[in-house]
Amino acid sequence: MCGIVGVLGHHEAAPILVEALKKLEYRGYDSAGIATINNDKLDRRRAVGKLVNLSDLLVHEPLAGKAGIGHTRWATHGAPNVNNAHPHRAGTVAVVHNGIIENFRELRTELTAAGIGHSTDTDTETVALLAQHFLTEGMTPKAAVTKTLERLEGAYALCFLFEGEDDLLIAARKGSPLAVGHGEGEMFVGSDAIALSPLTDKITYLEEGDCAVITRTSLEITDGNGTLANREMRTIQIDSSNVDKGGHKHFMAKEIAEQPAVISDALAHYLSEDGRDITIPVGDIDFNGLDRISMVACGTAYFACMTAKYWFEQLAGIPVDVDIASEFRYREPPVPDRTAALFVSQSGETADTLAALRYCQGKAARILSVVNVPESSIARESDLALPILAGTEIGVASTKAFTCQLTVLLLLALKAAHQRGRMSGEDLADKLSKLRGLPTSLNIALEMNDAFQRCARHLSKADNALFLGRGLMYPLAHEGALKLKEISYIHAEAYASGELKHGPIALIDEKMPVVVMAPRDSLFDKTVSNMQEVMARGGKVILITDPDGAKEANEGVWQCLTMPEIDAVLTPILYALPAQLLAYHTAVAKGTDVDQPRNLAKSVTVE
Repeated sequence: MCGIVGVLGHHEAAPILVEALKKLEYRGYDSAGIATINNDKLDRRRAVGKLVNLSDLLVHEPLAGKAGIGHTRWATHGAPNVNNAHPHRAGTVAVVHNGIIENFRELRTELTAAGIGHSTDTDTETVALLAQHFLTEGMTPKAAVTKTLERLEGAYALCFLFEGEDDLLIAARKGSPLAVGHGEGEMFVGSDAIALSPLTDKITYLEEGDCAVITRTSLEITDGNGTLANREMRTIQIDSSNVDKGGHKHFMAKEIAEQPAVISDALAHYLSEDGRDITIPVGDIDFNGLDRISMVACGTAYFACMTAKYWFEQLAGIPVDVDIASEFRYREPPVPDRTAALFVSQSGETADTLAALRYCQGKAARILSVVNVPESSIARESDLALPILAGTEIGVASTKAFTCQLTVLLLLALKAAHQRGRMSGEDLADKLSKLRGLPTSLNIALEMNDAFQRCARHLSKADNALFLGRGLMYPLAHEGALKLKEISYIHAEAYASGELKHGPIALIDEKMPVVVMAPRDSLFDKTVSNMQEVMARGGKVILITDPDGAKEANEGVWQCLTMPEIDAVLTPILYALPAQLLAYHTAVAKGTDVDQPRNLAKSVTVE
């Protein structure tokens, strides 16, 4: 959730740390800070709010030194204020932390009994206090960190800096991602490769339980048992154009516009050269030998799974359960041995989803994952990890990652349908032909941007909204409501259209916008009947449909947005775009922070 960086360099660390933090600010923007070593002295600067506030502070109160650590915070323990901002310091130790120390109250009590008080409301301060306590007992920095880690319960990525040690960083990882970057006589630490990409393309990912002792010329990694570990150094490729706005006002606008291209990339990756078959390497995953699939995810990825449930059940005939990861892991459901467990996560580090995956290990027949980061923990711990190839997504509200997740899940469902004999080779080739045309349909929909903007100006005046859909549009209604809530702060709820009469219709009046997602499919007439019930009670209907649907049902609606005609099985991917554009333009009209909405962060690596 938070972003951390560390530098042992040849040049002044402060500007390098700030630039790296800019690439991690999507992880949290409640406060930010850096600490450096200069002439063997440790000093730090911290500021509340966006990173620009820290940059301003450093103009007036600069920090010198070529070794340092930095942090951008999403608050867990303690309010977002300067006192609670990272880096935390105790004596000669400074530390930055991503995660939650679950036993910090117990540790704080022990420290208080030993005469060591605390000055913040955070769990992280306890880490610094413990390390300083062990240093005071005569331990070396490495021994002090090792002893500190032994006492910690919970999840963490940590990076330590020590006064008098301008050629030493110590980093540790348990439950939260962390990477070490290799330079020419320089070394770096980052929460992910994005932050390190301007500095180096050579990365070593720490694994669960690892502790790394880092100097400018060396890296020593020990595993959770204290044994020296040989972790692979990888060369990564991150296109710098993926981490700037590319001429767009917001990252979200850029990432919406990128969807035709990234979906084309995904299709090129997974389809055979003639485009008639799917090359997903299912290996020994025999869909004929499965009784069911259990899908687990959080947030937008959960709605991708809800959509895929329809595809797997209707196309492949496989029963599917879909669970929110934070509930699944604690419900302790039975996992029969003929079950495939499938986990979806943009980052591949979502804490609850990763914990659910580990719960299924040894129980499910196979562990599958759909992720955007092939080096992530979820990918590495899966039997088969399918990359969605969306590229770096910076905007907190997921857009292109969602549609790429849908694309890969649909390909997997089609592969299963063919393998189980429920779809002939010719029928599969026909579906894939239509799927290859999807980017063109998305481009046509993007050309309607002005229509979405006009509609959003009206929607921005509302305090509440409802989203309705049936069948494949029901999960999309949920995604549309989530997007609107996330970035415009308008309260929105989603319902299956048929549930309208079972309570929600009581909310309908002339002030209530109701977004109805209704392509002209087999459920269209039923959805339109529900829409008429809304209009009869004065509700303002925004109908999102196709040309045939608009011709038949647009009379009397408040707004009608017409999507290109497309095969029914593909509608969730296409109709994600109007859900995104409505939310985006509504947020812009309201003047909210589109890319960094309040209280949210991109990667949820804590419970």
